Amino acid sequence: MQILKLKETVAFMSYRKLASIFSIILIIASLTSLATNKLNWGLDFTGGTLLEIGFDQPADLGKIRTVLETGGFDDAVVQLFGNPNDVLIRLGQRENLKAEMLGNQILGVLEQGTGQTIDMRRIEFVGANVGDELTEQGGLAMLTALICILVYVAFRFEWRFALGSVTALAHDVILTLGLFSFLGLEFDLTVLAAILAVIGYSLNDTIVVSDRIRENFRKVRKGTPEEIINISLTQTLSRTMITSLTTFLVLLALFFKGGALIHGFSTALLFGIVVGTYSSIYVASTVALGLGISKEDLIPEVIEKEGADQEELRM
Repeated sequence: MQILKLKETVAFMSYRKLASIFSIILIIASLTSLATNKLNWGLDFTGGTLLEIGFDQPADLGKIRTVLETGGFDDAVVQLFGNPNDVLIRLGQRENLKAEMLGNQILGVLEQGTGQTIDMRRIEFVGANVGDELTEQGGLAMLTALICILVYVAFRFEWRFALGSVTALAHDVILTLGLFSFLGLEFDLTVLAAILAVIGYSLNDTIVVSDRIRENFRKVRKGTPEEIINISLTQTLSRTMITSLTTFLVLLALFFKGGALIHGFSTALLFGIVVGTYSSIYVASTVALGLGISKEDLIPEVIEKEGADQEELRM
C-alpha cells in the first residue's frame, strides 16, 4: 500500500470542531422533537386495528374523517396509501369487538356516508400486550447491539475507538429517530429493522476506517495522530463514497417504486446512510482523537521494541 504524502491528503480533522457543533445542534434538535412531538408509533407498537380500503374514485380524506366521526369512530387516523383511491385507517383498541366485525362496521359507515362502493383490501389487528412487548423487545435489541459493538471494537482495536464507534452509532440512531419525530412519519417494525440496518452499515464504515488508522500508525513513522487520521480517511474515501452511492441508488428505487408499505423503511435507510457516512468520518474519528489516541496506544509492543533497539545502538 502506498502511503499518501501529507500534501495529498484531505484535512478532514481540521473541520472537526465545526462538525462537532453541527452534530450537537442536530442531536439537541432531535431530542427536543422526541420530547415534544414524540414518535408516531405504528400499529405494531400501540395495538389496535389497521384497515386498507379502496374507493372507486379518488378519496376525499376530509369527508371520510367526518363520516367516521359521525359514525362513532372519532379516534380514526385516515391517510392515503400509495394512490388517491387507496386509504389507510388506523383505529385504537376496541374491547370485545373482533377485527372482522369492526371492518364490516367501518365499510357500512363509509359506504352509507360517501355513496361509493368500497373494497376491503386488508385488515390487521394487534393486541395491546403484543404492542408493549414489541416496544420493549425493540428497545432491548438496539441496546444489546450497541453494547456488543462496544465490547467487540474495544477488543478488536482499542477502547478509544470503541467509544468513538458507539458515539457515532448513537448519533445516527438519535438523528434518524429525530427525523421521524419531526416529520411525524409512522414508526413501525420495518423502521426499527431499518435502524438496526443503519447501525450495521455505520459500524462497517467505522471498522474500515479504524483498521486503516491502526495500519497507518504502524507504517507512517512521522506524523501527528491528526495527520495519520487524515491520511487514513483520505485512503478510505473512495471506498466509502462508492459504497454509499451504490447503496443510496438502490434505496432511491425502493423509496419511489417500493410502495407505501416500505416507505418508512426506505426513508430511514436513505437518511441513515447519509448520517452514517458522515459519522464514520467525523464523529468516530473525532472522538478517538479527542480522547488522545496515539501510536503507543495501538502498537505498544512495536514502540517498546524500537526503544530497546535505540538503547542497544547507543551502547
